Amino acid sequence: MTKKLKFLVGESLKRKIKTKWFVAANILILIVILCLFNIDGIIKFFGGDFNDNQIIYVNDKSNMTYETLKLQNKNYTKLLDDDEEVFELKKTDKSSEEIFKDEDNKDAWYLTINSDENNTINAELISDGYINSYDFAQISGIINSAKQSVALSLSDVDPVELAKISESVDIERVILDENKKGEEEGTQMIMSTVFPFVILPFFILSLFLVQMVGAEVNDEKTTRGMEIIISSVSPKVHFFSKVIASNLFVLIQGALLVAFVVLGLVSRMLLGGTSITDIPASAGVDISGMVNSILSSDVINELVYIIPLVIILMLVTFLAYSLLAGVLASMTTNIEDFQQLQTPIMIISLIGYYLAIMAGVFEGSLFIKILAFFPFISAILAPSLLVLGQIGVFEFIVAILIMVIVVFLLIKYGLKIYKVGILNYSSKNLWKKMFKALRG
Repeated sequence: MTKKLKFLVGESLKRKIKTKWFVAANILILIVILCLFNIDGIIKFFGGDFNDNQIIYVNDKSNMTYETLKLQNKNYTKLLDDDEEVFELKKTDKSSEEIFKDEDNKDAWYLTINSDENNTINAELISDGYINSYDFAQISGIINSAKQSVALSLSDVDPVELAKISESVDIERVILDENKKGEEEGTQMIMSTVFPFVILPFFILSLFLVQMVGAEVNDEKTTRGMEIIISSVSPKVHFFSKVIASNLFVLIQGALLVAFVVLGLVSRMLLGGTSITDIPASAGVDISGMVNSILSSDVINELVYIIPLVIILMLVTFLAYSLLAGVLASMTTNIEDFQQLQTPIMIISLIGYYLAIMAGVFEGSLFIKILAFFPFISAILAPSLLVLGQIGVFEFIVAILIMVIVVFLLIKYGLKIYKVGILNYSSKNLWKKMFKALRG
């Protein structure tokens, strides 16, 4: 029995791994990951530069606003806790036509400051391309702050008092609960960085696992190869061979993804970056800030036990997915029928995925805590709630135990259905046969 099981597992793995699509898909994934880790270098190679701030040419026709505008730009930068100013302001007397004639200024903005009838200011912002809402809100805030300072200066306010009014406020954050110090920021960083790199691959691999088991079982049924196999091995051995081979394949694919990430880090260092944290915030991801926030928070100490628990829950869930997929596939006569049966599984997984993304919004909700124990959803939702502190280690272990029970039930009762279903080629009275097999 053991030899036959090993043989079937080996043959099944060979069919999955020794294929052109497997090699091609992993080469493509590797290329994408390498590009993502070196995205700043790639963009610089094609003429972009993350270190360039947005240049704004300022034509101050009011003759009293430019310096105030620069001060507000610095204050806004300080408020964002950034090292570089949000915008690079350059004073000019040239017209917008003269500025934009220069190809180097194609991406620059042109700001005209005029005195209005109320003896304050109004502004006109010109750009060659569209200015997104976020950037426009930033520059609007800076201009409005400058207008307030100008208005105060024209109201005979003492210069010393005006400087105090214009200076940004230093806000000291005080958290009374010692256990919460640094947790919130570190937790949010983990949810925004670790979540996409851990939960998303698990979500994709679990759906892939279900599809793979079903496709293989249906392929053997439609080609009548099942009859030859079952004449040599028992349905139990055949069932477990599919489950073991599929889970091994998913683990191999997961290990390859980890290896690709390591190669991405190595390639970044070899191509000029000292580490991944060198990717600047202007690329859209302030990785350095995220890493520092995680390391400086108390959450980093909790990862020592969170990571092993999450891995155990995911492995048990992978096993449950493969068992369920094998049982469902045995009940169908073609791949189309199986795809209809697996639709509810995908919907349940999607619900868990989106709930995990929005877990922070439902803080304190009893409903979402209950769903964290729901089989198959728990592997996606429970880790998020554990990191957010909405459930504890005890509740997480309970979620693992529930999945273990589900696996036991799938093996005990699913195997009975599998024995009847794999040699059934008619959908007539199928459910009746399945219930009869369960009673037997």
